[in-house]
Amino acid sequence: FPHSDPRETPDHIGPQEKAQRILRLLRKEFGEKVKIDIVERVLYEKDATAIPVETQPPAGVIFPTTKEEVKRIVTVLYNEGIPMVPRGAGSCLTAGAVSLRGDEVVISFEKMNKFHIDLDNATVVAQPGVITYELQKAVEKHGLFYPPDPSSYKFSTIGGNIAENAGGPRCVKYGVTRDYVLGLEGVIKYGQTVKFGAPVMKDVAGYDFTKFLVGSEGTLGIITEAMLRLIPLPKERRVLQAFFDRLEQVGEAVTRIMTSGVFPSALEFMDNACIKAVNAYKGLGLPEDKVGLLLIELDGHPLAVEEELKEVDKLLTSQGADVVLAKTKEEEDKLWSARRALGPAISKLGSGKVNEDIVVPRSKLAQYIPAVNRLAQKYNLVCAIFGHIGDGNLHVNFMFDKTNPEEVERVEKAVEELFELTVKFGGSITGEHGVGVTKKPFLKLQLGEVGMELVRGVKKLFDPLNLFNPGKLVDL
Repeated sequence: FPHSDPRETPDHIGPQEKAQRILRLLRKEFGEKVKIDIVERVLYEKDATAIPVETQPPAGVIFPTTKEEVKRIVTVLYNEGIPMVPRGAGSCLTAGAVSLRGDEVVISFEKMNKFHIDLDNATVVAQPGVITYELQKAVEKHGLFYPPDPSSYKFSTIGGNIAENAGGPRCVKYGVTRDYVLGLEGVIKYGQTVKFGAPVMKDVAGYDFTKFLVGSEGTLGIITEAMLRLIPLPKERRVLQAFFDRLEQVGEAVTRIMTSGVFPSALEFMDNACIKAVNAYKGLGLPEDKVGLLLIELDGHPLAVEEELKEVDKLLTSQGADVVLAKTKEEEDKLWSARRALGPAISKLGSGKVNEDIVVPRSKLAQYIPAVNRLAQKYNLVCAIFGHIGDGNLHVNFMFDKTNPEEVERVEKAVEELFELTVKFGGSITGEHGVGVTKKPFLKLQLGEVGMELVRGVKKLFDPLNLFNPGKLVDL
């Protein structure tokens, strides 16, 4: 393959023209897997990020189907100095999968969607384009369980989940994506292949490079294959809902539950604004005079779950909560329906929505939530708070009129203060969505200068030319 021959690449040629020239050469090798028409380029320019981010259509899009093809593509592009944007389903919420420059090539993994289940070792080897929900359903047929469940799990991909270290409601009991990644294969600088980890529970050989790649947001290299851990599928699940008159009761109830010896598989919170929003959206008839609700799911052996259900019911009642217990699968679905309807319901509260996935210690939630509400009042913004309160991960939503520049400016100031408040409370600026573009200016706030120096050092080791998802998470 010809590399940057000056006779072929004149000095006056621009970055986008050079990228498209290389793509045309790759098209001779890969055929229709390489797209350079404007329709494909525009379709793969943006992701699901709601916050406005300046983007440009990429130079082209490539759809590899094997890890050998990925190696070849990365080798050519890296040696030609062409930046790459790895992409799964485009469900990222912090602009981690957008095209910022006209010379980038998007590598879409939607056609790399095969996986193999190893029943003997309770593992699965998956390509990055596998849909999380499809993998979950496949392993459950064998009595196995892949717990990570981001809200986008029905369309997001394993590769994207790994890149963002995705979480979800079940994280409180089962942990996040990184807790199920035993090993990874990928391609880094100059097309070098790497393979980290093994299908074993214990592996302390050298640095844990697998964990470096998990949550790296595509900035260190391209993941081509993942080895995932599976666990036994719980035999029983039960759900109950509890409504509260005071926020202090919510915080106390969460603490009591998490120190009672009962380990919920989900412990979700919705504030009063969320309750009113889902009522208006779906007519669920939830009590709007309550400050908030907890949705609690228990799973495990049927006998154990039954006893734990009684214990949690008694605990919540002693805290002054009104408890609703689901007795059938249909009633369980009804209780969960409020939580599942939150996204579209809250979106009705304004033409613009900023959803920040902050995390604070559980012990500080009772003080943190009122502080966030005071912040919203300071900037005259509608605020709705929900999330995975069992692990301190809340989704703070500021609603605004995106056609009003003054209101947009107020939101930006509120978000900045929200991150400062979160760090002050000993928390993190992101628990699930990653840093991407939108949170990059605030990363130093949490990590400090020494931390940022280490992040840049790791980036430079894997990607010295800054060609893997440039502009995201950290700059060299």
